[in-house]
Amino acid sequence: MKKSVFSLIAAVLFAVSGVMAQNTFKGIVKFKVESTGTVAMNLPEQFATAEIKVDGENMYTKSMIFTQGVEVFVRGLKQIQCIDYSQLISYLAAQGFEFENYQGNGKILMEQTFSAETFDSLEIKDTEPGHFYYEYVDGETKEIAGVTAYKLVQHNYNEEGVDHPDVMWYSKEIGPAYNILFQGLKGMPLEFTMEAGEGRALTFTVTEIVKGKVKEADFLLPDGYKKLTDEEREAFATDLQDARDMGYLPSGGDDEE
Repeated sequence: MKKSVFSLIAAVLFAVSGVMAQNTFKGIVKFKVESTGTVAMNLPEQFATAEIKVDGENMYTKSMIFTQGVEVFVRGLKQIQCIDYSQLISYLAAQGFEFENYQGNGKILMEQTFSAETFDSLEIKDTEPGHFYYEYVDGETKEIAGVTAYKLVQHNYNEEGVDHPDVMWYSKEIGPAYNILFQGLKGMPLEFTMEAGEGRALTFTVTEIVKGKVKEADFLLPDGYKKLTDEEREAFATDLQDARDMGYLPSGGDDEE
């Protein structure tokens, strides 16, 4: 599983002792996103800022740069995505396409549960080509948005076995014990850079941490979403593929994840 840097952005993404006290931070973490590579990237306005709402072990975001606009809820080691295909279904119906296998309204709830052991393994030194591991650095800190940020180095080994380390700064006091939005990070990332290839890169920096300003309702799932059975998922995917094959959708367009 050591093949990607971030998941849900993809999925941006680390470990903690089982006896570590649960973080109790409650508030909003706000980011700015900038093009910082040697080759400039033009970021649409909706990708240039982001925010994550936090209440201890719970988090919520639908910021485009993290989720492509999908609503994502975190409850400890469980991630829930609420994906709304209702407009797509309405569009296809208006074009004359009929869903033959899937009968729902297109509001789909996707759940994934992770294990602490999976994230713990990311701290084990792994220098095999194509793999990576995390090194938490003791004694190096700086202040970001008024809080203490600690240093982490992600060691990335390419197919030739050469290490390309990336530095991240994070808070230990904000977020779940295992922050699954960012591969189990021990808290909340405050500053990190993502390479996008061909000289392009994006740097994420927390600009403001607003304590409070969140309520229990912010972390409740929206109404009308349904967790699909394996059969329902297959039926939905089959109908979307039929829509493509019949020319109602472009090849490689919207799909069920």
